[in-house]
Amino acid sequence: QVQLVESGGGLVQAGGSLRLSCAASGRSGSRYAMAWFRQAPGKEREFVAAISWSGGSTGFADSVKGRFTISRDNAKNTVYLQMNSLNPEDTAVYYCAAGLTYYSSSYYYTGDDYNYWGQGTQVTVSS
Repeated sequence: QVQLVESGGGLVQAGGSLRLSCAASGRSGSRYAMAWFRQAPGKEREFVAAISWSGGSTGFADSVKGRFTISRDNAKNTVYLQMNSLNPEDTAVYYCAAGLTYYSSSYYYTGDDYNYWGQGTQVTVSS
C-alpha cells in the first residue's frame, strides 16, 4: 500500500505561481510513475502531468504545456508540480497519483493506470 499526501495548494491571483508537493510513503522496492490530475467543479477529472520513475520522461496536457513542470526526488519520495502563469481555468482540486511500472522511462495518461491516489489539494486562481 502506498499513501500519497499533497500539499501546497491555495489561493493565488491570475498570473501567479504555486508549487504542489506530493509525499509518498508505504510500500517500497517498486517503481512508480507519478502524475497529477485535477478536477474542477462540475467537470470530469483530467490529466495534467506525469513523470516516469527515472524522471527522464515527462508528459503534459496541452492546456498546461509551457506553464507547468513536473519533477521528482526519489530520495525524498516526493513529486512536485510547479505551476506558473496560472489562470482561473486552472482552478480545481489537484490529485497526485502513483502507478506501478516495470519500466523506468514510462508513464501513463489515463487515471485507470494509476493504483494509488492522494486526497487532493485545492488550487484557486482569482481573476
